[in-house]
Amino acid sequence: MDGDDDHSAKMIDEEIYANGVGEEEKRKRPIISGEQLDIEAYASLYTGRTKITRLLFIADHCQNNQTMQLEALRMAYDEIKKGENTQLFREVVQKIDGRLGPDYSMDSAWCATVDRRAEQKKEKLENELNAYRTNLIKESIRMGYNDFGDFYYAHGALGDAFKHYVRTRDYCTTSKHIIHMCMSAILVSIEMGQFTHVTSYVSKAEQSQEVVDPIVIAKLRCAAGLALLEAKKYKLAARKFLETNPELGNNYNEVIAPQDVATYGGLCALASFDRTELKNKVIDNLNFRNFLELVPEVRELINDFYSSRYASCLDYLGNLKANLLLDIHLHDHVDTLYDQIRNKALIQYTHPFVSVDLQMMANAFKTSISGLQKELEALITDNQIQARIDSHNKILYARHADQRNATFQRVLQTGGEFDRDVRSMLLRANLIKHDFNLRASSRKL
Repeated sequence: MDGDDDHSAKMIDEEIYANGVGEEEKRKRPIISGEQLDIEAYASLYTGRTKITRLLFIADHCQNNQTMQLEALRMAYDEIKKGENTQLFREVVQKIDGRLGPDYSMDSAWCATVDRRAEQKKEKLENELNAYRTNLIKESIRMGYNDFGDFYYAHGALGDAFKHYVRTRDYCTTSKHIIHMCMSAILVSIEMGQFTHVTSYVSKAEQSQEVVDPIVIAKLRCAAGLALLEAKKYKLAARKFLETNPELGNNYNEVIAPQDVATYGGLCALASFDRTELKNKVIDNLNFRNFLELVPEVRELINDFYSSRYASCLDYLGNLKANLLLDIHLHDHVDTLYDQIRNKALIQYTHPFVSVDLQMMANAFKTSISGLQKELEALITDNQIQARIDSHNKILYARHADQRNATFQRVLQTGGEFDRDVRSMLLRANLIKHDFNLRASSRKL
């Protein structure tokens, strides 16, 4: 008997070990990309204003790495000079502070030229819009306000741009015009960080009867996903990103890259979906698989999580974290998402077993026994894990329901219900026997 018990214990230990570290040794893994962010490759994924704001965000959040910071500022400087936003140009020059040499210093002549051209263009647009208003031509007035919106957006006056884009709504004559107005308002709202407006205008666009273009639908899904991500509604955000069609491609680079769809959608799904949803909506989702192919690290960590290879999954997450913290939309959510993913992994790891050796579990999760014990204590307190910890022997025991007690409780409940029903039947029989029912009927007559 003792020999059989030892053999069973050994098998359980091997199974526990295979659930974490051991499996990682048995398969060939792709190289984890934990290298420093390639800013040039990253910036090439985007166009327009978001390219500049992402570069400035990186510069502001990697102050410990001066080389990366200066590279981001240099690229932002070059990109701004292709446009007309002199205010943003002055801010970047101030941040560079002469550290990149005379080629990246204040260009007052360029600023003066751009500002002079801007004043002339603004005057021209005002005259045109006044003429359109006088003639009461709806389409021309709409185009005039739209041109004004484009003008203010190019010069960084996002509030004025939003007002003029929205004013075109009164002059929209087709569903296509309404969709164009909504997409412009969504773009500016994302840049301003006003995600309540994003949700509102996504809803307005989706109500239009002519939203049949798969690219437009994909853009609306992404915008809605970003708004839900900002609101920390990770499950709903994951669903929006997972519903995005691969037709999106590079057509929304002024807001989001297809690599971002894979990263945002994958991490939100891991943090909020159960195993069945993860399998059906992520791993078996053919459309989303096209996005995941662009970010192999996210694809692998999702597969590792579903296959219970937690050590490998946490390796990928650890290596991706530094770069994810430099993402303008994901930065504030990385720690929360990581905590939720780790807690789900701990719960899944313990679920199949009657008892778990904390030493082996700590090895699987690359942590100390004391640290693991604190994490498990928090999950047990929150009633997410039904178990108790043997602190002396360092073993986690699952706490299963007392079947004997539960059966007795059900028997007592059934007996009480039977007693009540019998009393009700006896009362009814006595009422009928003494003709109380007939007298009530005769009174009504």
